[in-house]
Parts: sequence; C-alpha cells; structure tokens
Amino acid sequence: MQGIIIKNISNDYTIFSEGMTYVCKARGRFRKDKIIPLVGDICIFDSEKKYIIDILKRKTELIRPAVANIDQAVIVTSVKDPNFDSCLLDKLLCIIEYNNIEPIICFTKIDLLSLDELENIKRIINYYKSIGYRVFKNTEIEKIKKIFAGKKTVFTGQSGAGKSTLLNRLDNSLNLKTDEISIALGRGKHTTRHVELLSLLDGLIADTPGFSSLDFIGMKNEDIRDNFKEFNVYRHDCEYTDCMHLSELNCRVKDELSKGNILKSRYDNYINFIKR
Repeated sequence: MQGIIIKNISNDYTIFSEGMTYVCKARGRFRKDKIIPLVGDICIFDSEKKYIIDILKRKTELIRPAVANIDQAVIVTSVKDPNFDSCLLDKLLCIIEYNNIEPIICFTKIDLLSLDELENIKRIINYYKSIGYRVFKNTEIEKIKKIFAGKKTVFTGQSGAGKSTLLNRLDNSLNLKTDEISIALGRGKHTTRHVELLSLLDGLIADTPGFSSLDFIGMKNEDIRDNFKEFNVYRHDCEYTDCMHLSELNCRVKDELSKGNILKSRYDNYINFIKR
C-alpha cells in the first residue's frame, strides 16, 4: 500500500492511507542504506506486517525540523518575550529558500511592544514585504487561513514564539499544548515533542519542536549569498560576476546598502553567516 508518514515517535511511524492510519517500523535495510524515513514522506508499506518497504523520491527535505515534501514554511517570529531575533529569521529564510520551499513570515506578540519598538518593527515588516516575502501578523487570522489549502506546510521558528498558540487559534479543536516563557532562559519551554502532520484548512500542516539555533548544512558561502533575494536584484551590476559583496571594488550591493536600500541587519547577518 501507499501512504504518507504523518508522525514519528521513537521510530514508530504513523502512516495515513485511504482514510486509515497504521503504525509501522522501518525495514532493517534502511539503517544499512542510511535511509531515515521522515514525516511527510510518501512510502510503500505492508499493512499486515506493519513495516515500511520503500520511500518514494522526495520533492523537498529539511533536516531540522526533519520533514519531507513540504511546500511552504511559516516562520513564526516573536518580537517580544522572546525578543525579535533577526539572525535566526534570516538564517531560516536562507535555508528554507535553498531547499526550494516557500518561506512565509508571521510576526507574533506585537501587542507587547512600546510605541518606539512598534515603529521599528513596522519598518522591518515593510522591508521584508518589499523584497518579496509574504508577511503576516498573528492577529490576521482570516488572511492566514487562506494560505494552507492544497499545501503541506511546516511551522517553525524560535522557541516560545507562539507556534502552537497560533495553530490553536486557526483551529481550536487541535488543542495543542502551550507553555509559559522560561524567565531564566529568556525563551520558551519546548512544548512540542515531535513532528506531526495535521489535517487543517484543506491542507496538511506540521507543528514542530521549537529551536534556537541551526546550521547551514550542505550550503556553500555562494549558496548563502544567492539566497539573500535582495542581493540578486543588484548583483549583476557588480564589477565582478562572482562578487561576494565584501570588500570588492564597485560592488552594487554595498552601494545600495550605503544608500539605505538594503536593511543593515540583513547585510550584517549575511556577513556573519559566511564567516561562520
């Protein structure tokens, strides 16, 4: 039979197929062949012996969170408690786009900001919109509901940003567990313990364990550069075709940065990423 893996807990894979679910193990040869089934995988399985026979070719794949065949990723980004982390946001945007998944940004906890903080966040939101990202505030529930139909969507972002809270607001029947912010750590407690695909709004969405750090697995510095989308608007006007926008002469990207047309935090994060 063919189905989709919708949950993995301790290598027990829950597979949905033809309106029913089956809990299966992976075949022994998977370990030998270094194949790790992921939530989102389309698989062939034996419904009687309860094991996975084969994994079909993946369209997309993420390492952390570990999911496959995802169409879009909603990056849930807190602006307060925990504070806005531009480095994590830009890193997620870069990695998600590199993996041919569409990133969508959702800012949360805007109501906690002071007036000065609010003005700064509005400027940041407008910038990300201007370079081509879809950006929402978590109060725009009806608008957010329209993005899921026919898509496999992963929710990701920093711990404590409000991923489970947002999913519960989209459909309160989910009743996903949420928890308070850890005062000592300044970030959220991990309330989601595994990746699971949930049927919602005519699509499939995944709530995933939160995290506060990740790496550019398999990515070269050129890949990082090429996934800063605003750089690509100007890079063909640089003097050197392989310009990394560092100290090269006649760099159009640095020129636009000096004019304020590129957000300085974005450029600073880019520099930190390629010097990792």
